[in-house]
Amino acid sequence: MKTIDDYSFANVRALIRVDFNVPLNSAFEIADDTRIQATVPTIQKILNDGGSVVLMSHLGRPKGEVNRDFSLSHIVSHLSKVLGVDVKFASDCVGAEAEGMSASLAPGEVLLLENLRFHSEEEAGDAEFAKQLALHGQFYVNDAFGTAHRAHASTAVIAQYFADKKAFGYVMGNEVLNVDKVLHSEEKPVTAIVGGAKVSSKIDIITNLMNRVDHLIIGGGMAYTFLKAQGGSVGNSLVEDDKLDLAKELLSKAEAAGVTFHLPVDSLNADAFSADANVEITEADAIRDGWMGLDIGPKTIENYAKVVKESATILWNGPLGVFEFEAFSQGTKSLGLAIAEATDKGSFSLVGGGDSVAAVKQFNLANRVSYVSTGGGAMLEYLEGKVLPGIKAILD
Repeated sequence: MKTIDDYSFANVRALIRVDFNVPLNSAFEIADDTRIQATVPTIQKILNDGGSVVLMSHLGRPKGEVNRDFSLSHIVSHLSKVLGVDVKFASDCVGAEAEGMSASLAPGEVLLLENLRFHSEEEAGDAEFAKQLALHGQFYVNDAFGTAHRAHASTAVIAQYFADKKAFGYVMGNEVLNVDKVLHSEEKPVTAIVGGAKVSSKIDIITNLMNRVDHLIIGGGMAYTFLKAQGGSVGNSLVEDDKLDLAKELLSKAEAAGVTFHLPVDSLNADAFSADANVEITEADAIRDGWMGLDIGPKTIENYAKVVKESATILWNGPLGVFEFEAFSQGTKSLGLAIAEATDKGSFSLVGGGDSVAAVKQFNLANRVSYVSTGGGAMLEYLEGKVLPGIKAILD
């Protein structure tokens, strides 16, 4: 896997696809610059080598039209402070003016292009548009793992115009390396914790993990579909009734593959989906009518934590309960702490998926796990075993 560490960028103008799709408040100020901070090492490596940098990204969903609410001009000032460089800005990402600005960059200078998605050709994967973008650089770097699952012009099509002058940036390289550590781990036992609301959204992940893990821990709303499929009473808990047969099938596949499939044995239930609902703990398969499971119970927490602490490799994707409500956050928090303790003792842990990432941040555990993926949908598709266009374009 070629990364920018394999090259010197002295007097080279690098065109970098970054993911600066950051949240902005009503005053167009950056609410969370995590994605910007993540790509700084890649940019600095090229500048320190004596190269120049052209950055391209999308922001929001302008649907192929110019919309100043989604202009990347809003982030120039902050980006300049973060990089310690006076970042130049092109009012379009293609055309003579933008090309002239990129061509005139001196070593150590940085240019940010306007939002790629102001052009519908970006999301359409238009080859001519990609060719125009390619004029901005002598070397192409993809450092936007969050968009690697999209076959867009700037992520999948553009690489063909750079022959062997293309590589992963550090964000992309680290994401691929760390997810592969889980998918191809020789450090056993391997445990995957899969949570979230619906079985339907995690079918492919669970299936792809079947022959790769030793333990599969299930939590969140999806657990009640499995429990009902086994004949349990789950009250008003979230259940996908049309996926009961699928749940049985997945349980059978796990057994055939020799995977230990862990389901909740007790459940923290509420009489309403509310932060201040009445609560009670019952066996997970004996929830009363009118009540719904919103978190795993204390016995389940103990069981799950024991498995996690004995694991050498751990993947966590999806919360164990409605952790946004404090009353139903204990399952998610406790598993996070168990993962952190296992990591402290030498286990490798990967956390990915929006809600899981939000949880480790909420409980101040992000620095106590091995790697936190920012890839979102791209990471999920990679876990599902899909070939991501943005990765394939660099490897081809």
